[in-house]
Amino acid sequence: MPMLKGLFSAIFACLLAAPLAAQTPLRIAAAADLQPVLPPILVQFEKNTGIHAEATYQASAMLTTEIENGAPFDLFLSADLGYPKRLIDAGLADAAGSPDSSTPITYAIGALVLWERKDSHLPPPSLDLLRSPALERLAIANPDRAPYGRAAVAALKNLGLYDTLKPRLVTAENIAQAAQFVDSANADAGLISLTSALTPRLSADGEYFVVPRDLYPPIEQGAVIVSSTRQRAAVHKLLDFLLSPAIQSQLAKSGLTPVEKK
Repeated sequence: MPMLKGLFSAIFACLLAAPLAAQTPLRIAAAADLQPVLPPILVQFEKNTGIHAEATYQASAMLTTEIENGAPFDLFLSADLGYPKRLIDAGLADAAGSPDSSTPITYAIGALVLWERKDSHLPPPSLDLLRSPALERLAIANPDRAPYGRAAVAALKNLGLYDTLKPRLVTAENIAQAAQFVDSANADAGLISLTSALTPRLSADGEYFVVPRDLYPPIEQGAVIVSSTRQRAAVHKLLDFLLSPAIQSQLAKSGLTPVEKK
């Protein structure tokens, strides 16, 4: 009899645990500039809602290609509007809940900075540093794959320095890797995201100069819901959470400008 009671207890426990085990976490395709920013937000989201979310961080173009190839993401947080719009146009994503579902939801605006190690032999980061002949290696994200890389090229072109600096560019797969290149002294300086520059490690290792925003197009960061998701209600909760005043304020402290409510 005790054995039967134990068996029934075990079966009952399994039945209770089954819904929890079957609950699939939200899968987020997140731009690399969000890697220092998003993890604590997702922890807070889970505490508030009980919904577990996991993020994969890569260049926006690579994530777009993965979604086009059927990767099982639920939400795409890009570093621009172009890549999520491409998915909308292909019928692979939507921005349901926004005033115009054919336009990605802007959740933040990024900022480009020039970062340099504190032990560098070069002058402090400024536009003059970009003009210095002593600058031999400048790290940027791949402009063909990363919106921050396109912003870096645009800034250099507007300064009339791109042709001069092109042979000295050290190109990374994404903005997080560009920051790693310069922090590890594989580049003398780097045009990276403010989100990377504000991380504890880079704050301790170096200093940055905010590149004037009129030198490059706005880095508007867009979100879309992947059409194949089976967790649309949970995705909407996460989007609402990201756009809430408290989280927008948190994003601002991490280097992303909050979106203006219309």
